[in-house]
Amino acid sequence: MFDRRRSLPTGLPASACLALILMKAEGRAASARSDWSEAVIEPVDRAVAAISDGLLARLDRIGAAGTDLDLVLSTLAAAGWSPVQFLAAIAAVVVAGLAADRVSASALGHAGGVRGGRILRSLVRGAAALGAGLVVAAPVSGEAEAARHSLRNWAFVVPLAGLAASLIQSAILESSPRRKRLVPLVHGLAMAAAWALGGIALLRTLELWNAGIGLRDLVGTAFVALPTAGLIAGAYARSGRPLAAALAGPRPRSGARRLLARCWPVIAVAVVALTVGASQVATTLGRPLPPLATLATLILVLTWPHLDRWIAAWAERGFQADAVPAASVAARRTARMALAAVIGAALAALWGAPAAPGLGLEVGTLARILAEIAAIALATAYLWNVIGVAAGRLLAEERGARMETGAEEAEEAPRTRLDTVLPLLSGAAKAGLAALAVLSVLLALGINVWPLVTGLSVFGLAIGFGSQSLVKDVVSGLFFLADDAFRLGEYIETAGAKGSVEKISIRSVSLRHPRGALATIPYGQIGKVQNHSRDWVIEKLAFRVAFDTDVETVRRLFKQIGRDLEADPELRPDLLEPFKSQGIAAVEDGTLVIRGKFKARAGRQFAIRRAVLAAVQRAFHANGIVAVAHPALMPGVRGALGEHGAR
Repeated sequence: MFDRRRSLPTGLPASACLALILMKAEGRAASARSDWSEAVIEPVDRAVAAISDGLLARLDRIGAAGTDLDLVLSTLAAAGWSPVQFLAAIAAVVVAGLAADRVSASALGHAGGVRGGRILRSLVRGAAALGAGLVVAAPVSGEAEAARHSLRNWAFVVPLAGLAASLIQSAILESSPRRKRLVPLVHGLAMAAAWALGGIALLRTLELWNAGIGLRDLVGTAFVALPTAGLIAGAYARSGRPLAAALAGPRPRSGARRLLARCWPVIAVAVVALTVGASQVATTLGRPLPPLATLATLILVLTWPHLDRWIAAWAERGFQADAVPAASVAARRTARMALAAVIGAALAALWGAPAAPGLGLEVGTLARILAEIAAIALATAYLWNVIGVAAGRLLAEERGARMETGAEEAEEAPRTRLDTVLPLLSGAAKAGLAALAVLSVLLALGINVWPLVTGLSVFGLAIGFGSQSLVKDVVSGLFFLADDAFRLGEYIETAGAKGSVEKISIRSVSLRHPRGALATIPYGQIGKVQNHSRDWVIEKLAFRVAFDTDVETVRRLFKQIGRDLEADPELRPDLLEPFKSQGIAAVEDGTLVIRGKFKARAGRQFAIRRAVLAAVQRAFHANGIVAVAHPALMPGVRGALGEHGAR
């Protein structure tokens, strides 16, 4: 018989069953080892073998560089050129380009003061240098096609080097207020770009004159890649501290920005080292990277944080200027992500497009998917920034209105209703926008999101039934905020705690007690709310005096104290009704209890009460009025200086 549940024949001894189980386990382990070998070990072995074989072949080719050089010299001689003549022709083309660049620079003057003037000036200078180089290259090149193409390549070196230097200078210097300290970095990077462009022209010239792979490899590695990397690393090593200060930007600085500023010199050198390493590995494998694309990649990556810093400052200036619409400010902020998207697209075009066919990917399909994802990301970023800019400007207007009465008062005063509710609304809108963006990206990738949406809906419904207290807290909070029961900064008293409202979330409110304790109360447990900071308050003070005190004299003194307080410029804005006497309130233990009151703005009565008590003490002393000062006989005054007096 055969037991299908156990997949083992029945009726066999236990030892036979155990042997069968062990054999199956060993078979599974062998299969797993085979899968692991096919997935990891074999590709690694093939990569190591390919690199080792390529390195040996590369060393053999470099060893034959002398023979390749002889071939180049013989090709030059066959075309009627000597090495000195050809080098002189190259020098003539380069010198003509430099001279035209200098002349055009003097003719244009300083156009850097105009926005975008430096780039426009560089384009004009580059066009002049290119034209001069081509004009000189035409008559001296002769009839040899290789000479003609070689000199044309050298004619492009000066304008391209000037344009690269202008881009580097604009990206780094215009984004930093400390420009002088970054000049060595700019000069070092510009020199590295010029050296690399000259090396690329040299490699192209060697290829045109039938130079072998070994000679081009030796020149590209020893005279182009390594010197360029050394120049870039040296420039960053000399400008580490000024560069970090420039990238960090003005205070206040975010933690991520400070970390990027401190680490960027190391990151830049690491990027250069990785680029050189990748180019060497690619050359070893027989698939060298395009040198011009490699240089363009380095320039884009190294100037990205400076451009990002400049765009961020540009967006902040627009936010501070009321004349710039919120939509324009949001577009400025979105330009930072657009810059990152452009750099990513350039890197993908330079590196991903050549590798996509080898990985079995269709370039057109991949480009379409990436374009859709980029469009979704940019649209989401723009709407996100529109929400942030609109909310930020509304809050700035509210706080600016509160600051008109004084910075100290505005800092302590309760917030407005808009200032309280707007952060919650903007946060909810941004969360919904982010969720919509994630679903859109999944749709762009071809993933059916409707089962996910349905599953999340069912999951949320289950959470709602299982967490009724949470739902109660959220719903209660919505009604509290709709009723405007409290705002940020107001002093409230609930069933379980009292204090100033310090934080409002979707589920709870945090109260800071006058003694410093912070209480977090879910909305569903708040119960009754007493708001001590809304509109106005009436403060009543009780004073115990001797039984034979002239009450009319006390009334006149209180009235005079009220007039003096109204004349005080610091207290007058908060005093709504002057301090006055309410007469005899009671007769207790052989003393008279005389009350006084005043009306003040809510939350601003404490300074006025202190001034009233001090003025009453001085008036009683000056007029010989005896006040009962024993604490046990002064419950009214002690009550007046209770919890609120501690504030």
